[in-house]
Amino acid sequence: MKRMGIPLLLTLAGVWGTAAFAGGVKESKGAAQNPPVEIIVSAAASLTDAMNEAIAAYRTLEPSVRVTPTYGSSGSLQRQIEQGAPADLFFSAAPRQMDALEAKGLVASGSRRNLLENKLVLIVPAGKQGIAAFTDAATNRIGQIALGEPSSVPAGQYAEQIFTALGILEAVKAKAVYAKDVRQVLAYVEQGEVDAGVVYATDVPSAPAAAVAAFAPAGSHDPVVYPAAVVNTGSQPKAAAAFLDWLGSPDGGAVFTKHGFSLAK
Repeated sequence: MKRMGIPLLLTLAGVWGTAAFAGGVKESKGAAQNPPVEIIVSAAASLTDAMNEAIAAYRTLEPSVRVTPTYGSSGSLQRQIEQGAPADLFFSAAPRQMDALEAKGLVASGSRRNLLENKLVLIVPAGKQGIAAFTDAATNRIGQIALGEPSSVPAGQYAEQIFTALGILEAVKAKAVYAKDVRQVLAYVEQGEVDAGVVYATDVPSAPAAAVAAFAPAGSHDPVVYPAAVVNTGSQPKAAAAFLDWLGSPDGGAVFTKHGFSLAK
C-alpha cells in the first residue's frame, strides 16, 4: 500500500494538472473571442458633456469596448478625418461637414443618421443687464461679440445666418471676436472678455458665469441637426456601428435629452 501511494499521487496530480491546463486553454480561448476594442469618436465640442456621460453609460453595458472621444469644431474634425486622422465614428453639429465626408466616400454606406437637434442662443456674462435680443449686437450695447469661426464652426455659420436674416451681419462682423469652437466662445463670455456670444442652448449649463439673453428668432437659421456616421477609414467599423446604434436607442437618447438636446425628428 505504501508503494502504491506515490504512483497514485503522481497519477492524480497528472489528472489535476491536465484538467487545470485544459481549463486554462478554454479561458484563453474565451478571452481571444472577446478582445478589448477601442473606438475613436470625433465629436462636435458642443457634445462634450453629454458624450462623456454616454460613453460612461455604454462602458457599463460593453466593458470590453473603450470609447475614446476627440472633441473640436465639426469643420476641424472633418478636415482631420480627410487627412487620415484615426476615427471610427463622426458626430457633427451640422449636416455640411458630414456631407463633405460623404462626398469623398469617407462615410460608411447606410450608417448616417440624424440623432439630435439644438437651439442657438445669445449669451452674456452673468449679471450683465441691457442685452435682450440678437438685434442688440448691432447697437452700442455690445462692443464685442464672440462667434465661432464660420469656416469651421457650425455655430458660427448659424450665427451668420441669423444676423443676415436680421439685416445686421456687416455691423456684427465689425465687432466679432472669432473662436475655434463653442467652448472657446463660452470662455470669452464667462471671463468678461466680450459683451456677448452665440452658442447652443445646451452649452450654457456648463458655464455658470454666463447667462442666456435671447433665443434666436424662429426661422432665422437652418435647423440645427446633429448627424452621426461610421467612418470608412476606421479600424473598428462593427464596434462603431454598435455604439452608434446605442446612441440612437431610447437609452442613449435619454442621456442627450438630459443635457438639453432634442431628439431628431
